[in-house]
Amino acid sequence: MKILAVSDVENGLILSQSCRERFKDTRLAISCGDLPFDYLEYIINTLEIPLYFVFGNHTHSAGKGQEVQNQIPWGAVNLHMRTRQDETGVLLAGLEGCLVYNYGPHQYSQEDMWLKAFRLIPGLLINRLRYGRYLDIFVTHAPPWKIHDQADLPHRGFKAFRWVLKSFRPAFHLHGHIHIYNTRTVRETLFLQTRVLNVYGYKEFSFELANRVEGKKQ
Repeated sequence: MKILAVSDVENGLILSQSCRERFKDTRLAISCGDLPFDYLEYIINTLEIPLYFVFGNHTHSAGKGQEVQNQIPWGAVNLHMRTRQDETGVLLAGLEGCLVYNYGPHQYSQEDMWLKAFRLIPGLLINRLRYGRYLDIFVTHAPPWKIHDQADLPHRGFKAFRWVLKSFRPAFHLHGHIHIYNTRTVRETLFLQTRVLNVYGYKEFSFELANRVEGKKQ
């Protein structure tokens, strides 16, 4: 199954007339934040697939010239502090925002994020009981602590995210927030059993759910 993940900047390939043909086999879209609502709605309408998202640390217009923080793109599903099973069977959970640096929207301290991560636990335990595994794809805006993050305060990762990966072993952790200006920048790292992907711009990848369900339950 192909999944399209996007974050931070709009991409011309997605906005092009060939978008539908280029991504025709994509079953699911995921946004890791900091993208305009109309861009996400365009993806939903053009590809006719579900889209799950978390907010980044910047607000965007809802389409009427006003900045918003709590409304969501039409047709999208907000994953923040939630667990969801997509109709394809994929188990998702997410946490929005970045480390606090100027007290803007969707900014949290390390302690705040630990509390928010703990709120995922009931849903993840239910997943384990119902489906034999906790989580397939973990979606955040910021990266995990010491994986793809940077030394400056706004771009440091969250320690709680590493705990989520260690404790619940998702197949993928998708994040944005770290802009890529150099082709040598590392944007994929294997951490224990999880592929951590920086999806800045866009990233299309394959996920084989059958490998998680049949004989590889965690």
